[in-house]
Amino acid sequence: MDIVAACKAFVAVSGYGSFTVGAAAARIPQSVASRRVAALEEHFGARLFDRSSRNVTLTSFGREMLPSARRLVELAETMEHDAERAKLRPFRMGVPAVCGPRPLARLVADGRRHGLTLDLHPAGPGERAELVRTLEVRAALAAVPPGEGTWQVPLGLAGHDEPRAAKTYVETLRPSRAERDARRRRVWLQPEDDVPHIRDQVTRLRDAAGLRPSQVAVAASLVAASAEVLGSTDLLLCSRSQAGELGLHWRPIGELELARGYDVVAGLREDAQRIRALLTAAIGRCLQEER
Repeated sequence: MDIVAACKAFVAVSGYGSFTVGAAAARIPQSVASRRVAALEEHFGARLFDRSSRNVTLTSFGREMLPSARRLVELAETMEHDAERAKLRPFRMGVPAVCGPRPLARLVADGRRHGLTLDLHPAGPGERAELVRTLEVRAALAAVPPGEGTWQVPLGLAGHDEPRAAKTYVETLRPSRAERDARRRRVWLQPEDDVPHIRDQVTRLRDAAGLRPSQVAVAASLVAASAEVLGSTDLLLCSRSQAGELGLHWRPIGELELARGYDVVAGLREDAQRIRALLTAAIGRCLQEER
């Protein structure tokens, strides 16, 4: 028996002194109201109403039980109201600053379809981790090694000029003897990729290819890195989708496979599980993950 529903019927009928009017007020058929009240009487082992007269009146037992029934109904209605408010309360989440407005808007729309009101906070990888630590966000998409993450975004090198080869080899940035006095081409890293599992691999590749330390640099922003590449023969470490948005020509790196990895981190495990359960595909689209 649904005791809350039965108590709602009991309170409604007692308030109007009629099963017909009380059932209408409770928005249920009269037969349903009668069955619920009868089930409640059977549960308690005593009659709540005297049905011998033309009007329905409370028995002495019914008068004793009515205040408790009212409190239960009011508590249930308050709980339902609180549940609706909780579903509408914004879920603040840190996301990569490299995500564009349109993918983020689609992620918010996908969240609403699942009853989740997202309040997104774009930030770099270090700031996202700090936002979770200080509880300024409930969850964030953390930068992790690709093998440890839920989402992977392959990286490559992009430049202003379209290369002829299918891959770009970092060793080709090493100048020949005739080019020693020329400006050395650089690989620019954006802040999103200034994390150990990406930066260290690029640095080791730089050293193995015989490049100078200055030939791999971290820019202050994606805009700054893109400006350097658009105005020179330098290359930008980025995803294929980023290159397309910037009008650059992208190729995978010849010497190694490099990718960003992402996973959800949250102050509460249930929040992280909820995001993964509801929005795995939507986040993959937002990150422009390649399948």
